[in-house]
Amino acid sequence: MSASRDRIVLEGVEAVGHHGVLAFEKVDGQPFIVDVVLELDLSRAGRTDALGDTVSYAEVAGDVVARITGPSFDLVERLAEVIAADALARPLVDAVEVTVHKPQAPVGHPFTDVRVSIRRERGVPVVIALGANLGDAGGVLAQAVADVAALPGVRVRAVSPLVETDPVGGPDQLAYLNAVLAADVTVGPDELLRALHGVEARHGRTREIRWGARTLDLDLLQYGDPSTAREVIIDEPALTLPHPRAHERAFVLVPWSRLAPEALLRTGPTVDAPIRRVVDVLGELDASGVRTGPEWNPTW
Repeated sequence: MSASRDRIVLEGVEAVGHHGVLAFEKVDGQPFIVDVVLELDLSRAGRTDALGDTVSYAEVAGDVVARITGPSFDLVERLAEVIAADALARPLVDAVEVTVHKPQAPVGHPFTDVRVSIRRERGVPVVIALGANLGDAGGVLAQAVADVAALPGVRVRAVSPLVETDPVGGPDQLAYLNAVLAADVTVGPDELLRALHGVEARHGRTREIRWGARTLDLDLLQYGDPSTAREVIIDEPALTLPHPRAHERAFVLVPWSRLAPEALLRTGPTVDAPIRRVVDVLGELDASGVRTGPEWNPTW
C-alpha cells in the first residue's frame, strides 16, 4: 500500500478512439473520457516551487490522449491498464487510479455512462532471470513472460533481449536461451517465489539433476532497490536474496545490462556486500560463452 497521501487529479480528458469489440466501433470511433488520480509525495514541490519535483499534468494528459487515439483495444479495461502503466512509468508516482468513460457504448438500453475504474500501485521493483534449453525454448520463454505478468500482484515493466549461452556445469546439453525481466510487485518475496515455481511447473520443469537441461528456469535475482532501504536481504535455505550467484553469471548480467545499463546489484546476500553497477561487474567476467540470441517480441 502506498504511503503517499498527496494527489494530482486530472478529470475529463477527452478524445476519439476506436476501442471496442464490435466492428463498427473500430471503424467509426467514438469519444472516450478519462480521469486520472496520481498519488505521490508533493511536499518537496511545495517547498521548491519546481516543476521537476512534481508531475506535469499536461504531459499526463498528452499520454492519455495518445492512448485513446492510438492502437485499438477490444476492452476498455485494457485501455485503462495501459494508461495506468504510463502513469506508473513516471518515477515520482506511487499509485494511480484511472477511470475510463465510454458514454456512447453500444449498450442497447437507455443509460447515462459506462465507466471502468482501476487502481494500480508501483509496488516493489524485482528482477527475474529466465532460461530454457529444451523444446521450443524461445516460445516457452515468451509464454513465461506472459505467465509471470498474469500473476496476481505482478506488473512486468520491461524484458531484455534474448541471449544464447553455452551451458555451464552439469551434464552435456544444448545451449540455453536467457533473458531478464524487470517488474513491480505487491506480493512478498516468498509468495512471489512460490508463484514463479508454479509457472515453472506448468511448463514441465523438474529438479532431479542440478544444472541439468530444463524446459524453464525462473530465478528471483533481486527484490527491492539495493540503493534504498526497501531492498530485501535474506539468507535462508528456501530463499536467498539477492541471488547469491547472479554477480558471477555472465548469462544473467549480459541481458540485464542490455535491459538496464545503469542497474545496480548487491554482490552477496549480506548488508555489507558491495553494491555495484551490473555493467561494471560484467566487465570482470568471461562472457565469451554468451552471444546475441534470436529476435523476439514478448507481450504481456
